[in-house]
Amino acid sequence: MVKYPSVRPLAIYASDPNKARGRAIAQPSESERSPFQRDKDRIVHSSAFRRLKGKTQVFVAHEGDYYRTRLTHSLEVSQIARSIARVLGLDEDLAECLALAHDLGHPPFGHSGEDALASCMEPYGGFDHNAQTLRIVTHLEGRYAEFDGLNLTWETLEGIAKHNGPLVTKPSDVDELPWAMTAIPDWESLELETFAGPEAQVAALADDIAYNNHDLDDGLSAGLFSVDDVMQVPFVGEMFDDVRRRYPDISESRLIHEAVRDMIGYMVADVLAETRRRIKAADPQSADDIRGLDHAVVDFSEDFRAKEKPLRAFLFDNMYKHYKVNRMMSTAGRVVRGLFDLFIKEPDLLPPHLYALTTGPETSETARVVCDHIALMTDSFAISEHKKLYHPAGYF
Repeated sequence: MVKYPSVRPLAIYASDPNKARGRAIAQPSESERSPFQRDKDRIVHSSAFRRLKGKTQVFVAHEGDYYRTRLTHSLEVSQIARSIARVLGLDEDLAECLALAHDLGHPPFGHSGEDALASCMEPYGGFDHNAQTLRIVTHLEGRYAEFDGLNLTWETLEGIAKHNGPLVTKPSDVDELPWAMTAIPDWESLELETFAGPEAQVAALADDIAYNNHDLDDGLSAGLFSVDDVMQVPFVGEMFDDVRRRYPDISESRLIHEAVRDMIGYMVADVLAETRRRIKAADPQSADDIRGLDHAVVDFSEDFRAKEKPLRAFLFDNMYKHYKVNRMMSTAGRVVRGLFDLFIKEPDLLPPHLYALTTGPETSETARVVCDHIALMTDSFAISEHKKLYHPAGYF
């Protein structure tokens, strides 16, 4: 058996690549790359990962090239996740892999696109972007000769499924799961009633750290609110004040950058301190011990959770509900609903290879083909398709 040396010694509770639970379809081991490295490489080379450059977080892609996309967000999450994993003695490749994969299932237009698609799919089993990510990596990616999907390790699939924690309270609660989850081969083996392994928990917290700070940064860049506005937010204002004390003549753009850097550093330090405290209390002897706990081990402290609430409230009121964002998101929702309504009623408008998978207008099978098609779209492609299908001038 190939042994995979780690750059740094792994903690006893880390996910050990030498003890990985394997893939759905067995493949020979490599001496150069661990199973988790191979998973990460397959994610990076996937079509779904490339499409993230055309999917947005909050702003629609054509609004400006300096706002974050799902791709830039995923790269930033992976950097934070790898840094935290390294300090905690976890497998950095698995943490980075899960960070890079966590948004693959998002449809176009951010949360508005997801809300619209979930509403359309409600009669047909619902829509959940984490389950859709699993569907992509187990079925929809068609790159390899020997299998559909990417044939990832159990640990990676588990981490994707449980990005937000346990999905059910007991294994029999199948009715609580979105259809895409139960369509995955051998989905029961993912132990959906337990917490994920430590690297997956790190990726989830890195996601929280990244979007809180980067949405603040993007909102300031877009002029949705000002530095004076954020100075009134507890914790955030303290960080900006501290930068101004250290650099009295700093420009506003550098002030924002330095303050966001400091906020990320503060959050990472808080996660590390709280996680070490929880690990010491639980004394896990393996990654499975961490899965078996009744709480996450990687988390913010209660003190920081209290500090975070005003920031989340500020972003909700001043960014996510800003009238300019509302207009973009309203339009985006109409695009997604319009495409879904047309394709499900007239499936022969789908590309031929997808039409061949349908079973007639407004059936569950057709709805799921349409859902997969729309969920893979970039913002610009969805807009272009809507224009062509609803506005004849779009073809000319």
